[in-house]
Amino acid sequence: MLRKRKQKNDDHTENQERWLVSYADFITLLFAFFVVMYAVSSVNEGKYRVLSSSLVSAFKSSNPTNAVPVQSTEFIPINIHPSNETDSIKLIDNLSIHKAKKQEKMKSMAKNILHTLDPLVKDGQVRITQSSLGITVEINASVLFSPGQAKLAENSSLTLQAVANVIKGHEHEIHVEGHTDNLPIHNGSFPSNWELSTARASSVVRLFIENGVEAHRLTAVGYGENRPIESNDTPEGRKRNRRVSVMILSADPDKVTEIPIVE
Repeated sequence: MLRKRKQKNDDHTENQERWLVSYADFITLLFAFFVVMYAVSSVNEGKYRVLSSSLVSAFKSSNPTNAVPVQSTEFIPINIHPSNETDSIKLIDNLSIHKAKKQEKMKSMAKNILHTLDPLVKDGQVRITQSSLGITVEINASVLFSPGQAKLAENSSLTLQAVANVIKGHEHEIHVEGHTDNLPIHNGSFPSNWELSTARASSVVRLFIENGVEAHRLTAVGYGENRPIESNDTPEGRKRNRRVSVMILSADPDKVTEIPIVE
């Protein structure tokens, strides 16, 4: 009887000590929780990855006391080196300076063209404007061509040569646009205003090339009567609409990358 009572007491003592195992597991998880809280207070991507892996391993384990301890890892904070910040500031400053120089160059070019064509500007035959897109030199067609013709007049060559001398030393792309009024044209050379406007723009481009402007910078476009700047209801408006516009673009042309179409 005494032996049975002693065995019963030993079993009771063992049952009372089982709570220590659960308590130890709870303390382990609580410690892991505070480690996570500490890690969150210090933002570091490397810490997040290591702690995430550690917690997943801890919570997946059926017996935390047998869990494999996480090896200590030396964390190196990721900071921007002061020299990199300085280089970034210098890069931004250089870009701003480069942009300011290009704008100043465009202003200087516009002034040179204005000075060269000053007599025609005063007579209202030439208009020079500058915008964010670049410089536009609008030349009345009567200065360059005879009515219904696309061959440059003799005196007009001097005007265009003066413009070519200003723009040939630069790298900007140049669009030459031909425009007409809405009066239809029917002759042996040009069946419509489309052909006339395009031929006039091409004549100006050809003269620019002969006077030293690089051909790859030039584009000839004919719009016919489709882009008027005045009403075609009056002779004055039609005269204004008959023009050639030389557009000197401020930005360099974008390089287009061809992408093959795959069916």
